[in-house]
Amino acid sequence: MADISVVIVSFNTKKVLTACLLSLRKTKDVGIEVFVVDNASSDGTVELLQKEFPEVKLIDLPDNKGFAAANNIALRQVATRYVVLLNPDTEVMPETFSIMMNYMGKYPRVGVSTCRVELASGGLDKDCRRSFPTPWVAFTHFSGLSKLFPKSKLFGKYQMTYLPDTEIHEVESVVGAFMFIRREAMDEVGFLDETFFFYGEDIDWCYRFREKGWLVTYNPYTRIIHYKGYSSGLKKHSKHLSTATIESKKKVTKARFDAMKIFYKKHYRHTYPSVVTSLVLLAVDVKRLAALLSIMMEERKK
Repeated sequence: MADISVVIVSFNTKKVLTACLLSLRKTKDVGIEVFVVDNASSDGTVELLQKEFPEVKLIDLPDNKGFAAANNIALRQVATRYVVLLNPDTEVMPETFSIMMNYMGKYPRVGVSTCRVELASGGLDKDCRRSFPTPWVAFTHFSGLSKLFPKSKLFGKYQMTYLPDTEIHEVESVVGAFMFIRREAMDEVGFLDETFFFYGEDIDWCYRFREKGWLVTYNPYTRIIHYKGYSSGLKKHSKHLSTATIESKKKVTKARFDAMKIFYKKHYRHTYPSVVTSLVLLAVDVKRLAALLSIMMEERKK
């Protein structure tokens, strides 16, 4: 019987999904079951899974339901003690799951944890441990203050750069690329909020886990590799791998900034004065417009 259920949502990620699933086959010391929920890919992902990975529990969706909704379809079927949300553009080390499961076993109040998430370059994916995007935290990030003063707790909270990435510590949020979840905690908190289509659902989930008194932590004593941005095509270090079209890039960008608004309205609207809320939502719109213009300008250069 499996100890851990691994849930992967795929959308036109055939190239990297193969490497991800092959890495899972090397898992040591724990039993896993793997769900792949495919969001109506057109790149042959489903055919690949049926032919090369018969052990995978494939859920082939007729249309793209988004990240949160697709994950929830599989999450409703799991019966194991632990669940892992895993991106298809990752590779897991053979011992990662056993180390994380042993860690969670020692600390029963940890509801969600992540490991060290490394970029292909070997550097830390700084989004793997974050604070919640309050107006101040978001301002320090987008203004560049967090980069100027990364070791400052006042300015470096967005990606918690003031804390060493070599030690276990409590965080506010972890990235959806690798979320190791205690099912007991998930049963209490509920599933991902399907209002979020793509982006933001991981931060919202962590917020809700903490609201219920569960700890969210970062454990650097094991790692995965994250080829970040493969699906979106928006990250410089993975653009050469991505097959994302300009239309999908626009859609992902819109979803990213929509998620910021959804999260703010859900958790902070009644915390801050209306003038702050208006300024925050205006800033999000300005950032979205700038991002979309950047995509169009880059496309014209091709």
